[in-house]
Amino acid sequence: MIVKRSLLVSTSVLALSLVVNVASASAEQWYFFVKNNSSSTIKRLFVAEPNKSWGEFDIGSGIAPGENTKMIWDSSTNNQQCRQWIKAKFADGSESTPSIIDFCQNLDDPIVFQ
Repeated sequence: MIVKRSLLVSTSVLALSLVVNVASASAEQWYFFVKNNSSSTIKRLFVAEPNKSWGEFDIGSGIAPGENTKMIWDSSTNNQQCRQWIKAKFADGSESTPSIIDFCQNLDDPIVFQ
């Protein structure tokens, strides 16, 4: 009886720790959405902390007009500031005006490029 109860408690603790680990892994995965409301494909997407150099997101072949895409931050950026600059370069050669975004808030509200 004691062995059964001990096994049940151990199994419950293990199951709970797995749930906590999965929850914290997904909570640490920072993301944001980009919506392309322009008539040209976004070919490059840049972000930068204030007074730092621009870093580039890998957006593959680009973000087509009308497309809404989820971007995942690399874990190497976990210690960076929430407020960062963002800009896009389009297939037609134009570039958006840089804007400052708080990437720690409203993660599901897309950043819209016109």
